Amino acid sequence: MRAVNSRAASPQLDELTALFLATEHPGIAGIASYGYRSQTFRVNTFIRYGLLLAALTLAPSLHAETADLPVGKFGRADYGDWHATGTAFQRGPAADSQFAALEIENAADHQVASSEIEGDGPQGTLTSPEFKLTRHYIAFRVGGGDYERHTCVNLLIKGKVVRSATGWRSDRLAPASWDVSEFHGQRAQVQLVDEASGDWGHINVDRIIQTDRPERLPVVTGPLYQESLRPQFHFTARQWTMNRLNPKERQEGWVNDLNGLIYYDGEYHLFAQRWAKCWLHAVSRDLVHWTELEPAFWEESPDSGVQSGTCVVDYHNTSGLSPDPKTPPLVAFWPRFDNRSQCLSYSLDHGRTWTAYAKNPILVHPERDPKVFWYAPGNHWVMMLYGDGQYHILTSPNLLNWTDEHHPIPDSFECPDFFELPVDGNAAQKKWVLIQGNGKYSIGTFDGREFKEETKRFPCDVGPNFYATQSWHNTETGDGRRIQTAWMRGPAFPDMPFNQQISFPCELKLRTTPNGLRIFRQPIAEIATLHRGTDSWTNRTLKANTTLPLEPAGRLFHLKAEVEIPEGAKLTFNLRGIPVIVTAKTVESGNAPVSVNDRVRTVEILVDRASIEAFVNDGEISSTRTVIPKDNGLSVKAEGGPVMIRALTVYPLNSAWAGGVSD
Repeated sequence: MRAVNSRAASPQLDELTALFLATEHPGIAGIASYGYRSQTFRVNTFIRYGLLLAALTLAPSLHAETADLPVGKFGRADYGDWHATGTAFQRGPAADSQFAALEIENAADHQVASSEIEGDGPQGTLTSPEFKLTRHYIAFRVGGGDYERHTCVNLLIKGKVVRSATGWRSDRLAPASWDVSEFHGQRAQVQLVDEASGDWGHINVDRIIQTDRPERLPVVTGPLYQESLRPQFHFTARQWTMNRLNPKERQEGWVNDLNGLIYYDGEYHLFAQRWAKCWLHAVSRDLVHWTELEPAFWEESPDSGVQSGTCVVDYHNTSGLSPDPKTPPLVAFWPRFDNRSQCLSYSLDHGRTWTAYAKNPILVHPERDPKVFWYAPGNHWVMMLYGDGQYHILTSPNLLNWTDEHHPIPDSFECPDFFELPVDGNAAQKKWVLIQGNGKYSIGTFDGREFKEETKRFPCDVGPNFYATQSWHNTETGDGRRIQTAWMRGPAFPDMPFNQQISFPCELKLRTTPNGLRIFRQPIAEIATLHRGTDSWTNRTLKANTTLPLEPAGRLFHLKAEVEIPEGAKLTFNLRGIPVIVTAKTVESGNAPVSVNDRVRTVEILVDRASIEAFVNDGEISSTRTVIPKDNGLSVKAEGGPVMIRALTVYPLNSAWAGGVSD
């Protein structure tokens, strides 16, 4: 090698060698890049290029260690060491001469694993031999049907699916990848699945490799629960199935209607829809810190559906579904997409695994959204079904055989919730409350077969993002509280791997007001478990057009205030750029102002990364909203006259997620 002595020549040569290394040897590109760019990296030319020579000498071996590794080997006319079952993959790979007929585009190789060669009818699987995971990613190109679990490519470890992807109803192969670094060193298999017939009942996959440089990174490239818009104390789905190739598709991490909220043996179970493909499942001991489990159960076949329903604990084993009288089954009720077939699944291990009832459907009835509960005075089960704008009431001795009582509730709206509440805390005086999917409730009596409404229908919540609300049942076996939550149906979270959120749990109470019985809803006391400090103000009079800055650190807050607002004045809470406006008799938070019975005395507000929930007068009025805050400031401002703040406390909050971020 010719000696280089000119200092003036070295920067140009450094730049060229850095570019070469970055192109040919990314594993050591940082060495050259740092050596060229740093102003403090001063060594003599001999040492610098001695290090560079050593790096170039080591480069082939470094490069070889991170080379892409194919998963299994295909033959020219067969799948080589891959194992096929059924008929979907019996014809071997699709050759490039067949691509036009199959409308396959963007293939990386001359052969594509395809279950479409004989059309969408055949079904089967194609499984690779076991291999050791030694790279950060499994990458591939995929097209075909988008049926989760039915037209998909799976990563198996010890026979269990740990990653999954589907096509996207196109035969243009799109790049996809899984981050498998957490499984490094373990043995795995890739399996292609075609268990669907009919429209898009096939899967096409190409170029399956282990790699450290995937053509396209997974949708989730950062730590879960630390994403920039991830709510930190509201439940969101963690993205169990990375089945869509477009990160903006709403199925990524999607959650919608709540299902079967149940308390059992110290655990609160939360089930929810994910586009009627499965029931998401999470558990908690305190309704604040959640652990998302694998989905409880999936639809039986592509497009069969597993829609909204309910869950009960069959303590007396009236269904006979448990072989052990000491192990009561958890029984979940759900309808298929036909809105006629009422089905059930059951669990004998605290909801960790589920079995579909062998004689499904248990009921063929043109309704949906079953709400099931035990009616102790009549010693029977009750099912409420929605259909034709009505709730229909059915009864059963055993959860399997049902009788329509022919006492429908007219003018109804989806997803019912139905329960008793004590009046003013008096357990000896209770009333039944019926809450509809749109959040409106009515109060009345129920004799086990007929509900008689005694009130008009009132909104449970006046915010713009409160839908398909449900409450936890079976809490009489715990502390007896009636605790409610709702799907915060609203806009998507841009560029996030999750979509939609669930409102913070609230305790419901039935109280007497000058206008009659009304539901009050307040955040559960467990919110205090997230408090990480306090900023307080007392007996502060705000003059008109005066602002009181509130300057606690962070972006997650629990705010409580006692106020006196005279007629003509208003108090605006500026919550990270989002206003909540309170007057002497109204509150405005996301919708038009709503009046209280008498005067506004207390205000309570929860602020998360993407929501504001406001509560006035201990929950007389509540408003649930999905928002993306505009800034990080908190303040209160008086307008139209002076406002007395008797007490104001702001609690910055910790994240409820393990690994989450306390902003």
